[in-house]
Parts: sequence; structure tokens; C-alpha cells
Amino acid sequence: MGQRYIARAGFWGALICLSLPVMAGLAGVIGPAFGYLPALGSTEISLAPWRGLLAWPGLADAIRLSLVTGLLATALSLALTLLIVAAWQGTRSFLWVTRALAPLLALPHAAAAFGLAFLIAPSGWIARGLSPWATGWDRPPDLLIVNDPLGLALVAGLVVKEVPFLLLMTLAALPQTDSLRSQLVARALGYGRVMGWMKAVAPRVIAQIRLPIYAVLAYSMSVVDVALILGPTRPPTLAVQILDWTTHPDLALRFQAAAGAVLQLGLVIAALGLWHGAERLIARQSQHWAAQGARGVALDRVLRPLGAGAALLIGVAVGLGLAGLLLWSFAGLWRFPALWPETLSLRIWTAQAATLWPVLGMTALIASGATLIALVLSIAALQARPNPGRSANALIYLPLIVPQIAFLPGLASFALMLGVDGTPTAVMLAHLVFVLPYVYLTLADPWRAWDSRAGLSAASLGARPMRVLWTIRLPMLTRALLVAAAVGFATSVAQYLPTLLIGAGRVTTVTTEAVALASSANRRLIGVWAVVQMALPMAVFALCLALPALLFRNRHGMRIG
Repeated sequence: MGQRYIARAGFWGALICLSLPVMAGLAGVIGPAFGYLPALGSTEISLAPWRGLLAWPGLADAIRLSLVTGLLATALSLALTLLIVAAWQGTRSFLWVTRALAPLLALPHAAAAFGLAFLIAPSGWIARGLSPWATGWDRPPDLLIVNDPLGLALVAGLVVKEVPFLLLMTLAALPQTDSLRSQLVARALGYGRVMGWMKAVAPRVIAQIRLPIYAVLAYSMSVVDVALILGPTRPPTLAVQILDWTTHPDLALRFQAAAGAVLQLGLVIAALGLWHGAERLIARQSQHWAAQGARGVALDRVLRPLGAGAALLIGVAVGLGLAGLLLWSFAGLWRFPALWPETLSLRIWTAQAATLWPVLGMTALIASGATLIALVLSIAALQARPNPGRSANALIYLPLIVPQIAFLPGLASFALMLGVDGTPTAVMLAHLVFVLPYVYLTLADPWRAWDSRAGLSAASLGARPMRVLWTIRLPMLTRALLVAAAVGFATSVAQYLPTLLIGAGRVTTVTTEAVALASSANRRLIGVWAVVQMALPMAVFALCLALPALLFRNRHGMRIG
């Protein structure tokens, strides 16, 4: 009985960790949005914050940018994910594609954004590779590619990171849709690979990954760090402007920032409603399309290479961008349009070493603590309820769907009132809110797929449930536990806004240091910090993949399970 109560306590503890900070943060934002913030001497309800927000000249453009870039990035990411899976599922090439894109999950958004910026900038590797023989440029062209006013660079930066995430969620959903058998039936009826998959499998897959799609949409509309690196600046997206007001020395702007946060939440809710409505409309129209019976065999010759090309383009773009970051961190003199620097040097690394190591240690400490707590809570929650209901599933995605900029300022206010702001512990707990969903989702499918006959055999020999858990189940799920830990660690390292607001500028991580350099022109310095931000989660990811092979080198089944 005691073991059961411990598991249930872990389950409810996980739900509280996911929901309570979000609700408290929203409460801490809604009050100031209507003029109520006793800490600043305002105790009366007022619409003055909304009047100030509406008076800001860039509001309409900021709203447009947030909506268009969020919807476009989500639609492109979903379309590319479905195309890749539809064109290549069940083939050896598909296995290679998933293996190549999976490590991108460990890559922080900011590092991917910096890499893409270094690649597509007017003086980036693409321009250098095409100059002067194809373009005639002997100096960087005066083109606004990064930070373009339409937000196209921001959309590209989001797509290269969200496609691997949606691909992982789709792979987890495929076994629940009987996709291979449905695809074989469609092929037997004469349908092409892509057309058959889209008609027979896609509707069930989309229903399974609806919450991850909503999370991508909410994130894309309200992201801050990627928008600071790649997004427009005059005006910026609404989330970036809210952060600017929140951190402004003039405390009166906190009210306007709170009103903007509530508006951002309303925009995300409206976009989710619009997406859901469009999804239902497309589903209704697609019934007629499916009934027409078009086989689409000829389309495979176009769509299959297009899917492979999209996966290859994402992998190559991220790979070249990260290679560019690494090279710039060692570069000496590097004139345009040379493809390679004239000299290489450790000067920047040496100059940053004294600052780098303490920040790296703090980042690893916070990420390790948040990941460990998330693992314990996830194991307890899954032990108590391996298959939670729809309401519990919705709570798991709550911190991913509610925009960070909508509730973290309120949470920061509560941390300030409690006197815990600016401490590593507070930052760790703030990271836990976002680490826990990813750890739980990564671990949930292997946990449910575990062969329970091993546990039944142990129980028949007299082993209690807790002993079965520690001596049978967890060792057999070592690989899944380590992968979940790696994903959680990478998620924590990537957190920018929680560290900035809850840390109150007194707790720094490699991500806050890297993003702070986004507006500088020192590519070598950006390269050093972005490489460290990239290397830390990648090293942990590699370690977690290698450990099962070392621990179970004499047990083949355990090594691959």
C-alpha cells in the first residue's frame, strides 16, 4: 500500500509541477494588466496599461508578425514532416533520415538560429561559396536577410528545429495507427506511396499528434531567443517587445508589459482556435477528395525526392551552420569572399576561459538537477498511471502550449515577493516546468511498450512491486531512461526566458550569455558561446547513447532495448 501511495504522490506531484506555476504566473500577469500591482503602489483596477499598449505605434505590425510567422512555421513544419514520413516510411532510407534528424533534438534553438544566421547572412558561407564567380560580389551585399522585416529568416530557423520534434512525435504515434498495414492495403489498391499514406494514415496520425502541433504553434508565435537572433527588429515580434518592457528600468512599463502578455495569450488561443477550425474544414473537404479515388502514382516521382530533399536540406543547413560557428570561434583574419579564414587562433577561447567555466558549471548544475527531478516524477507518474486520461495528457502539454512570455513575468513577480528570485534553485525549479513534459513524453512510450511478462515472472517468485521496478523494469529501460535524461538536459540548457526572468540577471547560463551577444557584431565571440551551448547537450546525448553499450556489452538484448 505504501508503494502505491508513493507512486500516486509522484503522479499528483508531477501534475502540480506542470499546472501550478503556469496558473500562478498567469494570475501574476492578469492583475498588473488591469493596473493592480500593490508592490508598485497600484491598488486600483485600471485600463491604463491597455491604453498604453494600444498607443504603441508598432502594435499592429508586431501582432501580424507573431501570427504570420507562427502559423507559417507550424504549417511548413507539419507539411514537411508528413511528406518525409509519407514518402519514405518503411524503407531503409527512412531509418537513415530519422537517425540523422534525431540528434537535432539535443540542439538548443538559439545555437541552431546562430548557425543558420551565419550561413545565410550576406557575408555567410552561402554568399561566400557563390562569390565572386556566380554573383560578382567582392564584398558582402547590402541585403537584409537576417532580421528581415517579413520574418522569413525567423520562420526558417523555427522550421529546422520543429521538423525533428514533430518527426519524433509522429514516429511515436505511428504504431497506434496501424500505419504499415494501412499503407500495404492502399498500395494493393493501386495507390502511390505518398497518396495512399496521406489518405489512409495521415488523418489518424494528425489526431494523435494534435497536442504536439499546438505546442509548436504556441512556441513559434511567442518564441523570444530565436526571434532576438533571426527575427525583425523594427518592430520586433510581440513577445520580444513584451520582454523589452518587462526588463526596462522604468517600472511603470511593467503594467504595459503585463497587458501585452495577456494579449499574447489571447493571440495564441485565437490562433489555436483558427488552426482547429481549419483542421476540421480540411478534414471535411478531404473526405470528398479521398472518395474521388485518385491514385497519385505519378506524384511519387516528384514528392518522394522532394521529401528526401527537405530532410537533407534541414540536416545540411544545420550541419553547415554549426560548422560555421565552430570555425568562426577559431578564425583570425577572414576576408570576404574567402571560404576559409587566413589564420586560426585560440585567442578568443583563451580570453573567454575565465568566464566560460563558471557559467558552464552553473548550466550543467541547473540542467542536471532539473532533469533528475523530472526523471523521478516521470517514473512515479508512469508507475501510478501508465495511461493517464485526456485531462492529464492536456496538463502535460500545458507549459508547452501556454506562451512562456504570458506567465513567466508573473511567476518572476511571485519569486521576488518570496525572496527566492536570482537563485540557482529557483531557476532550476522554473526549468523543471519545461523539462518535465519532455522527459515524460520521451519515457512514456518505452514504459508502456515494456514486456510486462518479465514483471509477472518476478512477482510469481515473490518480488514486491517496488523490487520489480528497481531490479527488473528500470534496468531493462536503461536506454530509454538515459535518452529521456539527455532530452531533459538539452531542454534545460536551451531555456532562455526562465533563466533571464527568474534568475533576475544574477544567474547566467551559456544560453543567456549567447543570446545576449546576438546584437553584437563580434562573430568570433558569438561562435565561442554558441559552440559551447551546442556542445554541452550534444556531449550528454552522446554519453547517454554510449552508456548502455558499455554497461551491457555482454548482453545484446539489453544493449539494444
